[in-house]
Amino acid sequence: MNYSSSVDVPVQSDVIRPFVENLSAYPAWMPMVHQVVALSDDVWSVELRAKVGVFARSKALRMRRTMNDANVIVFERDEDDNRQHSAWVMRVALSPSVTGTNVTIDLSYGGTLWTAGILDRVLASQVDAGKAGLLRVVLNA
Repeated sequence: MNYSSSVDVPVQSDVIRPFVENLSAYPAWMPMVHQVVALSDDVWSVELRAKVGVFARSKALRMRRTMNDANVIVFERDEDDNRQHSAWVMRVALSPSVTGTNVTIDLSYGGTLWTAGILDRVLASQVDAGKAGLLRVVLNA
């Protein structure tokens, strides 16, 4: 599964960066990020959760920030249990826009847990809902 979503935020990128470069900030604005525990400066334990009707799906991931430059931040799954795991990659791109900064989140997932038809749409809707959450937290900061 690959999904991309963008939002224009009417502030400069340096105002947005604290909310997107540290996964510990994501539960405040991204609905699917249920819980985050920092393991080091660049590694987090993340619990993703989404509801489908009365059912909930959750996934625990160990994520590492593998890129953090002025315009792009990348997080990749990095489990340390010596087992094979499906890839999860989230790329956040910050680019100037007419109104401030365009934030694009690209999410790719190589497994099957979240992509069983309806679940990929639920995951995509969670990312889209995060756009409103990001606007809310950035503009109230």
